[in-house]
Amino acid sequence: MSEKTKKNVVILGGGWTGTLIARDLSGKLSPSEYNIILVNDRPFFIHLIAGARLTVTSEGRLEDQVLVPFDRLFHNGNGTAKIDKVASVVEEVPGKGGEVVLRSGERIPYAVLVLATGNSWAGPIDFPESDADVRAHINSWRNKYEKANHVVIVGGGPLGLETAGEVKETWPHKKVTVVHHREQLVNDTWPDKFRQDVERRWRLRGVEFILGDKLDIPPEGTTGVTTHKGRHIPDADLVIPAFGSRPNTGFLKNFDEDVLTPYGNVRVNDNLEVIGHPGVFAAGDITDRKETKQASKAHRHVPVVVANVISYLQGEPPKRAYKGLPESIVITLGSNGGAGYFDILWGIMIGDWLSKWLVARNLGIRKSRAFRGY
Repeated sequence: MSEKTKKNVVILGGGWTGTLIARDLSGKLSPSEYNIILVNDRPFFIHLIAGARLTVTSEGRLEDQVLVPFDRLFHNGNGTAKIDKVASVVEEVPGKGGEVVLRSGERIPYAVLVLATGNSWAGPIDFPESDADVRAHINSWRNKYEKANHVVIVGGGPLGLETAGEVKETWPHKKVTVVHHREQLVNDTWPDKFRQDVERRWRLRGVEFILGDKLDIPPEGTTGVTTHKGRHIPDADLVIPAFGSRPNTGFLKNFDEDVLTPYGNVRVNDNLEVIGHPGVFAAGDITDRKETKQASKAHRHVPVVVANVISYLQGEPPKRAYKGLPESIVITLGSNGGAGYFDILWGIMIGDWLSKWLVARNLGIRKSRAFRGY
């Protein structure tokens, strides 16, 4: 089959889900019939589970491990990674393919499209695009943390708590305060007993909390801040945003406004196919599935999307439905501790020892690299 008659299977997003879908499809689709094209705005996958530690400390040079190139991603080289940013998606007739328009102006036709562009964050894990800029960004944040006398983290979810833990492990005597808008840490997905246990463990490490209050992010270089309720922190000299991740779906606004929720998530059915658009699938954090946005959930999206992409290409109905997973979480407290909760049986809580061995000591870096051919 000539290149002109081969069908393009295009995956947008080189994060956790997009890379694994591309790799799995590369081992299952014939290169004589299909082109597998992964589009990402950076030249590597970033293992974001290690994001807090990566941007706080240079110990272990994590950037050499968590920035994973795409050169070994595809089985037998059956695929192409295109480094560019998606500008828009054009589809004239649902179910008949379409085109991905890139920032460079290039247009890539597709027979099947997979949306896996993930969420974006503000602050330290809002990484730029080029290799040099990403590494400069990492070093810049490490320098900011090192020079700060009092680090204030706005957001008492997993990212904010893990950042606090990494700062305290690296500089035990540095002042760290977490400001959280709720009366208890994280959110009400998790039971009170777990949320209270998290606060207790972090306080034992010297982290202070201001709960039920908000703080605006001041201009860089500001010393001294005041919360919405009037709590003054006179020596705060580094304020970190660790809240408000948003789905990277702005490029879909001109595709079909009905596919996006008001928050920007993509509406999908149980087969993870975009509602009203046969042959367009979505996976990972951008979907509107009512579940905590985590790599563990996204990992389970992968086989569903892969099976249904293959079925669609063969002209068959979807074969697999996504049934979800029980909620679970492990929040690391540096490399030697943390707290976790698993919504199974009576609700199982874990502490430092298990958190260390499950996640904290190596953050799953080796396994993540292996998933992508390393």
